[in-house]
Amino acid sequence: MEVQRKHMSIDATGKAVGRIATEVATYLRGKHRPIFDPSKDLGDFVTVKNITKVVFTGKKLVQKDYYHHTGYPGGLRKTSMKKLFITKPEEVLRKAVYGMLPKNKLRGGMIKRLTITK
Repeated sequence: MEVQRKHMSIDATGKAVGRIATEVATYLRGKHRPIFDPSKDLGDFVTVKNITKVVFTGKKLVQKDYYHHTGYPGGLRKTSMKKLFITKPEEVLRKAVYGMLPKNKLRGGMIKRLTITK
């Protein structure tokens, strides 16, 4: 079955990060289609514009931290959301969407169809 992928465009101006991420994850998975199948990748291409004008609710910008481990002993690294948003604002949304996609082999292909512009 050949999937006809469409191009969706979302404007992030004045919207909360989580609200945008759920909308993007729905389109990337293909849950908006009547032929949705969880075992198939039926999603569309998604472009998010004006990511620098996004809104953060509560104290997330100050309090939230992202962690990753280098693989070496004592190699846990921490980056605050504020610092990441200043340097790479598109990465904040990409991490939120990535966490909402299914944790299987389809996730890599889905996240590649996401484009985020400042």
